[in-house]
Amino acid sequence: MKLFRPRHVSMATLRNSFDRRSLFIGAAQGGLGLVLAGRLGYLAVAQNEKYQLEAESNRVNLSLIPPRRGWILDRNGAPLASNRADFRVDVIPDRMDDTDETIATLGDLLELSDVEIRDLLDKLEKSHGFAPVEVASGLDWDRFAAVSVRLPDLPGVVTQRGFSRYYPTGCTVGHLVGYVGTASAEDYEKERNPLLVTPGYKIGKDGLEKVFEHRLRGKPGARRVEVTAGGRIVRDLETREDDPGAPIKLTINGPLQDYAARRLGTESGAVVVMDCQNGDILAMASMPCFDPNSFSDGIGRLEWKMLADDDHVPLRNKVLRGLYPPGSTVKPMVALSFLEAGLDPEETVTCTGGLRVGNRVFHCWNRRGHGRTNMAKGIYQSCDVYFYHFAQKVGMEKIAEMAKHLGLQQEFDLPVVGQSYGTVPDPAWKLRKYDKEWQTFDTVNATIGQGYMLVNPLQQAVMASRIASGRKLMPRLIYSEKPQNAPSLGIPQEHLDYVHQAMSDVINGPGTAGRARLPIDDVLMAGKTGTAQVVSLNVSSGKGGPWKYRDHGHFICFAPFDKPRYACAVVVEHGGGSGAAYPIARDVMTFLWDPKKALEKLHEFEEGWGGTAQQRLDARYAAYAAEYGGNAPRVPSEEEKKVQEADAAQEEDQPIVNAAQSPRPEPTGAPPSPAPSADATSTTATASAPFIPLQPPGSAGSGQ
Repeated sequence: MKLFRPRHVSMATLRNSFDRRSLFIGAAQGGLGLVLAGRLGYLAVAQNEKYQLEAESNRVNLSLIPPRRGWILDRNGAPLASNRADFRVDVIPDRMDDTDETIATLGDLLELSDVEIRDLLDKLEKSHGFAPVEVASGLDWDRFAAVSVRLPDLPGVVTQRGFSRYYPTGCTVGHLVGYVGTASAEDYEKERNPLLVTPGYKIGKDGLEKVFEHRLRGKPGARRVEVTAGGRIVRDLETREDDPGAPIKLTINGPLQDYAARRLGTESGAVVVMDCQNGDILAMASMPCFDPNSFSDGIGRLEWKMLADDDHVPLRNKVLRGLYPPGSTVKPMVALSFLEAGLDPEETVTCTGGLRVGNRVFHCWNRRGHGRTNMAKGIYQSCDVYFYHFAQKVGMEKIAEMAKHLGLQQEFDLPVVGQSYGTVPDPAWKLRKYDKEWQTFDTVNATIGQGYMLVNPLQQAVMASRIASGRKLMPRLIYSEKPQNAPSLGIPQEHLDYVHQAMSDVINGPGTAGRARLPIDDVLMAGKTGTAQVVSLNVSSGKGGPWKYRDHGHFICFAPFDKPRYACAVVVEHGGGSGAAYPIARDVMTFLWDPKKALEKLHEFEEGWGGTAQQRLDARYAAYAAEYGGNAPRVPSEEEKKVQEADAAQEEDQPIVNAAQSPRPEPTGAPPSPAPSADATSTTATASAPFIPLQPPGSAGSGQ
C-alpha cells in the first residue's frame, strides 16, 4: 500500500501564486472599470440629449389642446354650428385602477343621475381602452373644481377647459349640419393621428360636419406643465394656442330654415326652398329630427329608445333619402313634354270621371268628371283623364326625357353624405330592371306620378325652379357671390308661360288649392298639388286610419308667378293628401316677404302643438325618463344600427301602386270655385278592380 505524501508548499510558491491571482483579478477589475467608464462616457456624452429629454418629460407633461372647430354659418353670417366655452370631465379606461369606485366617486361629485351613470357604463363597456370617454360636459365651476382637486386620487380621470360644439337652433338643423362625436377605433386606424385620442376632441360624424371634417378641424395647440412624480400639476410652463378650423358659409337662410322646420309641426316631411336666380338652397328642412347637441355629447339609452320608437323615423334625412311617388306635381312637367311633342294645348278630351285603357278603367279623382278639358284645365283642375288620354299618344319616352331634363332621377353635386335619386321609368328601364315589357297602364300610372316613379323632395324643388326659370339650375349649398350661369333648358318661352299661367290658376283661379294663396299684396304664387297613394282602397281610404296607410301630400310652387324668384317643394309623409302640404308651403313662402305675419301664424299653431320642435322633443324625453329611467334598452353598436336601419327601410317600403285602383272618396272642404275642385287631388288612377301588386314589396325604392 502506497502512502499519500503531502505536497510541499514553500513561501516562494505562495508568493508566486498570490502574485498571479492578484494580476488576474486586477486585470479583470481594470477591464470592468474601463467598460464602466466607457459606458458612463457614452451615456454622458453621446446619449446626453436623449436622457435630458427623458428627464425633462418626467418633470414636464406635454398635452395637445383640441382645436376649435370652424363655424358653420348661414348666408348672412349667423352661426348654425358654433363653439362655446366648456368645463368637462373625461375618463381614460386604461388608466383607471378601480372603475366602479371611480365612477361612483364621479357620480357623487358631479351629481349624475341614474340614467347618466347607466349611459356612462355603457360607453365604457363599448370603448377602446386608449380612447377618452366623456363623463360630463357643460359643467359649472363648482362641480368642475370638485373633481379637479381630487385628480391625484382619481387615476384615469381628466378635466378639460376648452370649447365644445354647439348648435343654436338644435333639432331644426340636425339633418343638414350633422353632428360630432368621439373618434372610433376605425377612425384612428385610418389616420393614426394622436389628436383623435386626445380627451375632449371630436370629429364630424354626419352631414356637413363629416363632409368638411378636415376643413373644420383646425390645428391643435399644446400645453407644457411641470408635474410631480404623482402627476400633480406644479405650474404651467408654456402654452401654444390652437389654430381654429376654417368656417363654412352656406347658402341657407338661417331664419327661414328654422321656420320651415318648425312649420312642419307634428308632421313627418320635408321642405326645400331654392332661389330661382342662382340655384341657392335657402332651406332644407327634414322633420322630425334629432337634437345634434345631445348627439355630440354621446347619445344614451333613453334618447335612443325615444328615437327608435318613433314611426316618423327622425334619424332619416327625408330631403335626400326620402323617396316618394310624386303624384300630380309632375303634371306641369308632363304638360311641357306634350307641348314639346307638338300637342296643341287647346286640344281637348271629355272627362266623364274615368277612361278605359284596355280592359281596365282608370278613374279621375273627380268621379263626376271635369267635362271638356284642355291642357290648362288639366293642370289647374288636376284632371287625370286628360293626362291618361294624351300620354298614350305622346308615349312614355318623351315624358321620361322631360322628367330627367327637369332634374328627376338626378344626383346633384352637393356636399352631402348621400342621396337617393329615385326612378323615372321608361320601357328600356323596365325591361332592364324586371325583364318585362312596358304596358300601357305603366304609362298611365307614371303620367300622374304613381307606379314606378319615385322622387326625393330636393328633386321636386329643382323641378319647380327649372320650370319657373326656364334654366337648368343646379342646386348649390356653399355660398358664393358668383352668379350661376345656368344654360337655358331649350324650352320655348311660350310653353313655359302657358304652364306658368295654369299653375297660377291652381291657386289664384279655379284650381285645386285656392287656400294656398299668399296673404301678400301684389305677390301671386303658382303651384301644383299632388297626392300620392301608398295602398289600395281595400286597405285604407288614404285619408284616415293607420298613419302608415295614409296618402302622401305634395306641393310644388314658385313666386312671384310672373317673375319667379323663389321655388319651394313640400312633402308630408302620410299626411292624407296635398291638403296637408300646401298650407305649409304658403306659410313658408309668406315668411320670405313678411316674416312677422308668418311667425304670428306659426305661434298660433305651436300653442296647439305643445311648443316649438325643440320644446316638444325635450318634453318627450322627460316623459321617457319618467317612464323608463335607467331601464331602457342599451344603445346598439354601429353594426347593429346599420342592420336595424336596413330592416326599418325594408318594412317601410310599400308595394308599387301600378295597377288600376279603386277610387278614392272625393276630398271635402274645398274652396269655392266655378269648376269642380278639391283641397287635395287624389291623382290616383282607379277602378273597381282590387289592388294587385305587380312587384314584390320592397321594390319601390330600388329603381334607378
